[in-house]
Amino acid sequence: MEKIEKLKSFLSHSPGDSFLKHALALEYIKLGDDAEAKKLFLEILERDPAYIGSYYHLARLLARTGETENAKTWYERGLTAAKQAGDIHAYNELQAAYEDFID
Repeated sequence: MEKIEKLKSFLSHSPGDSFLKHALALEYIKLGDDAEAKKLFLEILERDPAYIGSYYHLARLLARTGETENAKTWYERGLTAAKQAGDIHAYNELQAAYEDFID
């Protein structure tokens, strides 16, 4: 909980910081609070659709919680965003995760 409190404190000073929100979402996943993590990932991607890493984690969370159609949509959006950004590494990671997911 200490990490979560620190991240929340940092976010109170920089509420639009995608990196901090992403880190907080990952901490919530570790605690098993998928709902809060999902909310944060969605906030990030709504405000900052170029924050590529959140697509991967959101899609994985959705797949794990049985939201398969929603997961598929977010993988595909992430692939598009990574391609537009020219981020080959992120694109390849998303593509591999997407292929594992649909198989």
